[in-house]
Amino acid sequence: QVQLVESGGGLVQAGGSLDLSCVTSGSILRVYTVAWYRQAPGQQRELVARITRDLIRDYHDSVKGRFTISRDNVMNIAYLRMNSLKPEDTGLYYCNADVQETDREGYRNYWGQGTQVTVSS
Repeated sequence: QVQLVESGGGLVQAGGSLDLSCVTSGSILRVYTVAWYRQAPGQQRELVARITRDLIRDYHDSVKGRFTISRDNVMNIAYLRMNSLKPEDTGLYYCNADVQETDREGYRNYWGQGTQVTVSS
């Protein structure tokens, strides 16, 4: 039983900032790589940012210098700080994580339900 729950989405004007959170809960031994994806209507879901357990980060080119991914390995929370937002950043933002569970060996990948981010002109 593992659940990912995103929060923090909303409506902001271009140039504004927004902070997203992703809480992973359940029968967890370890959370490994955590990623944020986004999907605009009619478009493919795309990887926005990713962070490993030892805090190695990578970003989509379109958000480099504007977004920051971080995590708390004790509380199993991942964050995405979004600065200098643009209308093209609009979409449903999903949290994704590889999780090792207490009742089995190996890893499973989980998705959150998404949180809406809308950036107005």
